[in-house]
Amino acid sequence: MVVSSQDFIALIDRDYCYQAANNAYLKVFSIPHEAIIGQHAATVFGEELFDNTIRPRIDKCLEGEEVKFKGWYDLPSLGRRFLDVAYYPSFEKDSSVSGVVVSGRDITPIRKLEDQLFQAQKMEAIGTLAGGIAHDFNNLLMGIQGRTSLMMTETEEGHPYGEHLRGIETHIKNAVDLTQQLLGFARGGKYQVQTLDIKNLVHNQVEMFKRTRKEIAIHEKYAPDTGAVDGDQGQIRQALLNIFINAWHAMPGGGDIFVETENVHLEHEMVNPIDVKPGPHVRITITDSGIGMDEAIRQRIFEPFFTTCEMGRGTGLGLASAYGIIRNHGGFITVDSEVGRGSSFSILLPSSRRQLPLPKERLETPVRGAGTVLLVDDEQMVLEVGRKMLERLGYSVIVASDGSEAIELYASEKNRIDLVILDMIMPGLSGKEVCAAMKAENPEIRVLLSSGYSMNEQVNEIMNIGCRGFLQKPFNLASLSEKVREVMEET
Repeated sequence: MVVSSQDFIALIDRDYCYQAANNAYLKVFSIPHEAIIGQHAATVFGEELFDNTIRPRIDKCLEGEEVKFKGWYDLPSLGRRFLDVAYYPSFEKDSSVSGVVVSGRDITPIRKLEDQLFQAQKMEAIGTLAGGIAHDFNNLLMGIQGRTSLMMTETEEGHPYGEHLRGIETHIKNAVDLTQQLLGFARGGKYQVQTLDIKNLVHNQVEMFKRTRKEIAIHEKYAPDTGAVDGDQGQIRQALLNIFINAWHAMPGGGDIFVETENVHLEHEMVNPIDVKPGPHVRITITDSGIGMDEAIRQRIFEPFFTTCEMGRGTGLGLASAYGIIRNHGGFITVDSEVGRGSSFSILLPSSRRQLPLPKERLETPVRGAGTVLLVDDEQMVLEVGRKMLERLGYSVIVASDGSEAIELYASEKNRIDLVILDMIMPGLSGKEVCAAMKAENPEIRVLLSSGYSMNEQVNEIMNIGCRGFLQKPFNLASLSEKVREVMEET
């Protein structure tokens, strides 16, 4: 049993020479049985490793102590492996120690899984942190955007400051794009399903990726009649980004990515094995000129925690996440690849039966209104600029800096409050709790939810209990006036 054991076992005497070794031990050191018996351990391990590490452990064990340790080792036959090793004293009948029994096990897969799980937990924590940073940053942008909007209403056409103020708004928009990417990274699940112009969505994601990876040339080819799909925009964008990042990893010196969209019709016999409904689909093909992969890797590419990247360059969750997102949308991903010839990922999503919604005509200039608004936010900066913006639009404003104060104010002033603009994340009572309490006070209340976070599951929960609309921070006077008017006029 010792000979055939999967654990590697050997016996070393007091002179540091091998007296026995099983097959697993011989395999680890890639040495035949006849060449190791009687061999000094320094010959097997090398003089430096023996003197610095192995000998002190054997000496301690020869004194009667058990020695246990784990670590990474470069093995002749197996490469870099993580071993769990123990040295046990070999006792004679008179209790003297005649040698050391070495017993070990290759636990590299377990160690890698532990590392990947730790990495996944770290990525989840980073996602939470990224969402919080984006939320707080959007609140800061709200102060800048609000005051810029107010200054622009007081600046006559042709004023020399007008160009600078428009420049500030452009920079704010670019900053908002960055925070949206952070918020997209922080999200999970399939929250806000809508009919999407997939051709436009793919192009926008390509443009975003281009800005961050200058060494890669992206070539686009979109069928003019590419159909629409029903899905969560943020999640599909995340799936595309994960595949782009995978392509980038496959082209460490730069290269080309080819992106194409087209309409296809999947017959029943084509999709039955993969549990996808037949019918019209949109296919997105992403092909890279990278190093490619062999069949063994290709078979495992969508497995959670499987990665070909070097340690520290990925969790192995990117493609698994993309696969899960697309499957969650009723579609599937396939990949074709050969070593040295790049990889081609095909995403197929069911075509929508709905027409793309007509783009709403956005107000370029703010429209004045009338009525009383209760503005609720725990950020003093947002309260100040929000109050000034609403007053500039013609509304009377009452402010509350937390949920409890908001509930008390609404209970006493509900007969004259026409609209509540409510922050989602506040200390103490949350936006959801405040909305529910006000809804109990007045089932017909008009609540406009405002947040530095984008639409997500938490927002949808609050929307479902009675909010009439959602306003993403930061917003300018025009978008504020449009959304307030929309909710105020809703029947």
